[in-house]
Formats: sequence, structure tokens, C-alpha cells
Amino acid sequence: MSDNDSGVGGFGWFLAGLGIGALVGVLYAPKSGKETRDDLVAASLDAKDKATQLYGQGVEAAGQYVEQGKQVAGQYVDKTKETATQIGGQVKDAAGQYVDKGKEYYDKGRTQWSEYVDKGKELIQNQADAVSSAVDAGKDAYVKTASPAEQQPS
Repeated sequence: MSDNDSGVGGFGWFLAGLGIGALVGVLYAPKSGKETRDDLVAASLDAKDKATQLYGQGVEAAGQYVEQGKQVAGQYVDKTKETATQIGGQVKDAAGQYVDKGKEYYDKGRTQWSEYVDKGKELIQNQADAVSSAVDAGKDAYVKTASPAEQQPS
């Protein structure tokens, strides 16, 4: 995977825009309050599913990096064994470099996994805030438009 994650970021922004557009469309649609709330719940559940999917992708990517690190470390161990039999004193230096390279792959995978988790948490929080705002706006609209006889104390 390249260091440029504009594909993942671009997809995240696409999903955020899609969610905001859907929310605005739902708020301006001529539906009853219950239908609007049901639509908002469905949209937030979709957002939760997308966040879970992103989280799963992050875990998968981290697993791949860990696996790559293990493979590279295994290859380096094999190379180190061969080198140790051929060249005595240089083995320690080579092993240190191989271990550092393995750590680098492991750290890279762990960092990317953390980024996916953070993106997923942020997406869920944004959707929760949007739903909360929409529900508050719906309550306010109901209070403003309902006749005094229809209003019930909260």
C-alpha cells in the first residue's frame, strides 16, 4: 500500500458528503416526524455499518503488515543463519538491521490500524451528532407548528 492514502481519505470524504446530503434531503422532505426519525435511524445505522467496514479494513491491513513483518523477519533470520556460517563477525550487524526492518513493518501496520480506528470513531461521532441535531430540529419544528391543544408537556 502506498504512503498516499488519498484513496481512503477521498472515500471517507465521499461518505461524509453522502451522509450530509442524505440528512439534508431527509430534513427537507415532506414527511411526518415518525417517518423522518425512522429515516434518520436508518441513515445512522448505515453510517455505523460503514464505520464497522472501515474498522474491519483497518484490522485487515494491520494484519497484513504484521504478516509481512513476520515473513520478512523469517527471511532475514534465514539469511542471517547462512551469513553466520560464512562470515562470523558481520552477523550481529546484519541481524540488527533485519530486526529493525521487521520492527518498521510492524510499526507501520500498527499505525495504519490506529488511523482506521480513529477514522471509524470520528465517522460514528459525526453521524451521532447529525442525528442528535436532526432530532432536536424536529422537536423544535413540531413545537412551532403544533397547535396548543396538540402539544404535550415534555
